[in-house]
Amino acid sequence: MLKRFVMKKMLKAQLKGLPESQQEKLIAMIEQNPDLFTNIAKEVKQKTKEGLDQMSATMVVLQKHQKEIQEALKRAEEPRE
Repeated sequence: MLKRFVMKKMLKAQLKGLPESQQEKLIAMIEQNPDLFTNIAKEVKQKTKEGLDQMSATMVVLQKHQKEIQEALKRAEEPRE
């Protein structure tokens, strides 16, 4: 529970430019799919080690996982029971 609270605070700090509703949607998406986003972070880190700049590495990895991200976004938008 503490881990979730800390993660949520860190994410909110990173997403402070977004409206609250979008922040909550992204946080829900990450909470529901932590393995996907951990994997994406690792792949971006690897691409930067291989010489790509941060933005290019992120774009390459996000394009690779586009379908999975879209599915996660749909699940995060579904009403919770």
